[in-house]
Amino acid sequence: MISSRVCGLLGLATRAGKTVFGTEACIQALEKNKIKLIIIAKDAAERTKMNFKNICNKSNVPILEYLSSEEISKSIGKNNKAVVGIKDTNFSKEIIKIINGGEAIG
Repeated sequence: MISSRVCGLLGLATRAGKTVFGTEACIQALEKNKIKLIIIAKDAAERTKMNFKNICNKSNVPILEYLSSEEISKSIGKNNKAVVGIKDTNFSKEIIKIINGGEAIG
């Protein structure tokens, strides 16, 4: 139930042009401070997870390890994507709120 709501929001954000997907594109957008939230697949490579956790900690961007790469890919309409960055504050707060099962912080 929760994952389907998150997938729906990811699809909506993608259609609105508010997402960045793929490792390189997300890293570049993080460096330019354009990302408000990173969602990384549970089945992503450990090295990828560590790299993003380090970058997100430095950039002070929340990172969620959620969904599978298949679910992420299907949500955004692309193949084989394990990382998606949300550029919009409202979408990111709503996704965090759904995943945490409560109110968004901040």
